[in-house]
Amino acid sequence: MMHSAADIPLWAAVVVAFFLLVGASLTLIGAIGFLRLPTFYERIHAPTLGTSWGIGGIMLASMIFFSIASSRPVLHEILIGIFVTVTTPVTFMLLARAALHRDRAERNGNVPEKQGSSEEAEPDSVPSA
Repeated sequence: MMHSAADIPLWAAVVVAFFLLVGASLTLIGAIGFLRLPTFYERIHAPTLGTSWGIGGIMLASMIFFSIASSRPVLHEILIGIFVTVTTPVTFMLLARAALHRDRAERNGNVPEKQGSSEEAEPDSVPSA
């Protein structure tokens, strides 16, 4: 049987509110970083951290609330956290690599060269004098 939100004990409501505020604040910081940072490579970093840690706080709040409201442990939301934790860094790397490839192909900005692509002399070769 599910209880209403008004039936939740005060200590649980405070804990849920704390985790909701922390999660929402971290997500907001990530969104502000996305808007304020100047370059794509800097801009992509803030939302990934906000997403990972923000979803963690909101997920904990939801687990605590629904565990107390339904009088049984609610753990299936851990799957959401696992999926977000796994997919966010992978998405970050794919976006960053695609942008890096594009910028190198178009020769935009201060993008580092590929390793091993510079034409350096062999370490064993001695220049003739």
